[in-house]
Amino acid sequence: MQKNWYAVYTKQCWEKKVVSLFTKRKIESFCPLNYRQVKSFRRYKILREPLFKSYVFVNITPAEIALLKQVSGVISILYWKNEPAVIKQDEIDAIKEFANDQKNIELDRIGVNTYDVARLIDNPSYFMEGNTLAVKNKTLKVSLPSLGYIMMAKIEDESLFGKEVFYKTNRPGIYTETQKQ
Repeated sequence: MQKNWYAVYTKQCWEKKVVSLFTKRKIESFCPLNYRQVKSFRRYKILREPLFKSYVFVNITPAEIALLKQVSGVISILYWKNEPAVIKQDEIDAIKEFANDQKNIELDRIGVNTYDVARLIDNPSYFMEGNTLAVKNKTLKVSLPSLGYIMMAKIEDESLFGKEVFYKTNRPGIYTETQKQ
């Protein structure tokens, strides 16, 4: 059977514990972390907190879904139209790379429409199997339609403007029009 990525709903603040329990049971799991800078008394602290509150992603076969509820801290699996919601591999890859490259990521809810198709509106934009990544006003955005979120991060590097960012390759890179060819 083919393995798919699923979103598992956990108890509040149990994301890291659930990932460690999945690791002990040899279940491939993923919890993206967001690095956030917070002003504490007289200094700044960097917090590592889960990007998606109360969600962990697992890569399992459909037959193994029943085993997930046996792990302590797991409440349920995310469903869409009475079926376990499958998260696309390219969306998981985009989340991993975006979380590794960016700090202070914010999530914004969007409506989930299975019949929508992403379109290139203006440059610079990026088309990735239905996910649009746009660079505008020092903000980088990645759409995750199967989860119903948009990930946003502020860009500190001014050299990104007028260029395209490719998250499809093994290493993300920034290329000009002449370097792409």
